[in-house]
Amino acid sequence: MAKRSGLVEVTGADACCPSVLGAPLDAREAAYLARGFTALADPVRLRVLSMLAAAPEGEVCVCDFVEPIGKSQPTISHHLKILGEAGLVHGDRRGKWVWYSLDRARLAGLRAAIDA
Repeated sequence: MAKRSGLVEVTGADACCPSVLGAPLDAREAAYLARGFTALADPVRLRVLSMLAAAPEGEVCVCDFVEPIGKSQPTISHHLKILGEAGLVHGDRRGKWVWYSLDRARLAGLRAAIDA
């Protein structure tokens, strides 16, 4: 771990997520955190994350979100794109389908950012 301007920067597999409560954030840090929190601020995306977290294999095919969430495949893909751009999920194309998994380090970083 490296320290910078009073904030702890986690290196390696964990994403850099300074604590919101630890010290004032600079513009870059605030934008990085906001991208993650904004992606979480939607009920469909929270349900997608919940399904991924509960998946026994650690991944879910995009086709398997449609029925339980009750949204069309293009809508699910839109939400997965937002989650992916925020670094919260990763997709792996296999044939015509994409399998998604959580980026647990990014989620842990967001969680840590709001811990005192």
